[in-house]
Amino acid sequence: MASEDEPPTGDAEMEAAMLDLTKKKKKKKKKSASASNGGAAKGIPSKKPHGRLLGENSFTDSYIALGQTDPPSIPVCNLFTEGSFPIGEIQEHPLESNAFRTTSAELRARERMQENLYDKIRHASEVHRQVRKYAQSIAKPGIKLTDLCEQIEETNRKLVREDGLTRGIGFPTGCSLNHVAAHYTPNPGDDTVLQYDDVMKIDFGTQIDGRIIDSAWTVAFNPRYDPLLQAVKDATNAGIKAIGIDVRLCDVGEAIQEVMESYEVELDGQVYPVKCIRNLNGHSIGPYQIHAGKSVPIVKGGDETKMEEDEIYAIETFGTTGRGYIVEDLECSHYMKNFHAPHVPLRLPRSKKLLAHINRTFGTLAFCRRWLERPDGGSTAVNGNDGKAQQEKYMGALKNLCDVGIVQAYPPLVDVKGCYTAQYEHTCILRPTCKEIVSRGD
Repeated sequence: MASEDEPPTGDAEMEAAMLDLTKKKKKKKKKSASASNGGAAKGIPSKKPHGRLLGENSFTDSYIALGQTDPPSIPVCNLFTEGSFPIGEIQEHPLESNAFRTTSAELRARERMQENLYDKIRHASEVHRQVRKYAQSIAKPGIKLTDLCEQIEETNRKLVREDGLTRGIGFPTGCSLNHVAAHYTPNPGDDTVLQYDDVMKIDFGTQIDGRIIDSAWTVAFNPRYDPLLQAVKDATNAGIKAIGIDVRLCDVGEAIQEVMESYEVELDGQVYPVKCIRNLNGHSIGPYQIHAGKSVPIVKGGDETKMEEDEIYAIETFGTTGRGYIVEDLECSHYMKNFHAPHVPLRLPRSKKLLAHINRTFGTLAFCRRWLERPDGGSTAVNGNDGKAQQEKYMGALKNLCDVGIVQAYPPLVDVKGCYTAQYEHTCILRPTCKEIVSRGD
């Protein structure tokens, strides 16, 4: 009597057994390969964003083609080997004096010496891109802004593999609505809900070794706002095209304004010209310094300072149907320790304690009140998650730090109530041979 495990007999049966064994080995190899990146298999993107003007071929789950999960949870460093992070959009520097740069062997050699830096910046950029895609999938009418920001920030922490000041979030997630142009994120207890007729600017950052990626876009659901969004998007692209080594900052502003103010938008039967918000600017970025000293205007005139080789810039433009001038208003949520903060003796124990927490957790990176009230005080890697780092009754201490000049408050920036504002932004490196728009993507 044959046993249950009796081997097959005959040539045909032997070949079938060998083929079956080969298939099992292949399955095991595939399984081990997928397990190495957390069990994700590469897929075909299919989900469309809820917001407008993100491109016909834009998918919110495009990261699954890289082996990412949906929603994203695998650190980006697990999806790419070191030195292989995606290169951003490459453009030549303007001006005839820069024509030699594309073929210069000396400049290419200089770039090779900077590859480690470029790789960190590209790593942070890919994290930002994937988080941005996820944000586009959840940004829809009915979501609480607090939930939106916390989901974006938690995904940012996961994908960058947050490690205190070494890797993490560059600054709080801005979700400014309508006439509020920038620097708004919900404070604890804020129950604002996103509506169909809102125009929201989502602005967040990712940093690795202090190299901050700053990129933003505008979310709108009603097609009547399309001309406003298109104006600002085109103006940002015009600014990116205009920047380059030895280019004057004022010339970039002129190029932006010319495009922005060629648009108009009709709302409720009234036609509004799209205006640049003239007292908002792009800016240079330094290590652990989101505003590194140079401002890129979005209107003509002003600073004739020239851009320089190896500088990093956030090129951002703001358009509005209002007066084109913002003021500080509403409750403050954004704060940041001054990069050149003075040494001031502090008398209040609570102020000393809060400053020690800020130095340890955020350094000179921006933070918000929501983060201070998290159980980890803003960073699980630094403080653990046992609740001991959660800040309580800190508003007096925070005001004291602001009053003595150690910390700077950044209240929301608003145009006239009833108007609508839009923003688009990308981070660019002025490499010796070209400019690289590292954050480019929908």
